[in-house]
Order: sequence, then C-alpha cells, then structure tokens
Amino acid sequence: MRPAWEVREDETATSWYTVRLAFPDGAHVEALAVVGEGGVCVEDVQARPALCLDDLAVLADWIEEPLTEACGLGAGADGAAGARRARQGRPRGPEGRRQVAREYRAAQAAGVDPVLAVMGATGHSRREALRMIARARDAGYLTPRHVRY
Repeated sequence: MRPAWEVREDETATSWYTVRLAFPDGAHVEALAVVGEGGVCVEDVQARPALCLDDLAVLADWIEEPLTEACGLGAGADGAAGARRARQGRPRGPEGRRQVAREYRAAQAAGVDPVLAVMGATGHSRREALRMIARARDAGYLTPRHVRY
C-alpha cells in the first residue's frame, strides 16, 4: 500500500492509495482506493487472473482495515475499527455453497431463522445471505423454494 495523493479541505482530508495484494499462487490485485469520512471506496481494480463477482464485492473489506489504520482512522476507544464488521473467511465456489446449505438446514432443524443463521455464519448482510442461499438452491444443495405441481 502506497499513498498516491491527498486533498485537504478545511478540517477534512481525502486520501487516495494504491494497493497491491499478492497471493502465493502468483495472482495479484491492484486497486486505487479512497479513504475519507465516509469510509473506504475502491475506484479502480486490476486483477490477474480476473476476480469473480463475489471476490470483487469483498475487495473493500479486504483492504479496509489496513487503509484506515494507515490513515489514523483505525480502532477507536471501544476497539471497533470503522462502522463495518469484519467478514469471516469462507470458501468460494461449490464448497461455499455447500457450507451455506449446511448452515441453512441446521438452522431449519433447530427451528431458528435460516437466513439469520447464514448471516451469522458468513458475516454478510441479509441481502447477500439471500443471494448466497439462492446460489446454493441453484446448485442443487437446497430444495427449491416453491414447488409447483
């Protein structure tokens, strides 16, 4: 992570950073991120190989904590870094869909809300949990929501 430039206006500052993530298998991601009062925004991304939509959706979460710490906006007195909660790592692809299906079925068997169970297991919002559940259904790991006769 390297500072690219900063713009100050009155008491506020907006900073741009170039971020490079390198993985052991040779894959890498380069991004231009903006840190300001609203949090972290990603303006540009280049990845080799290309990111899937799920990975692109969580890219800001991967880089949010290091960026906010570099800007002095890290954890406050209560220890919470920013307004977002950290997402737990979860497998991608078929294994991720199987994991979502297992959480969903276990919650059903326990008599609790399966969507909330998936949200708790993945750390994602309700909307994203519903998308993951739909992907698990489409892959055949869960029964169809509505059965028509």
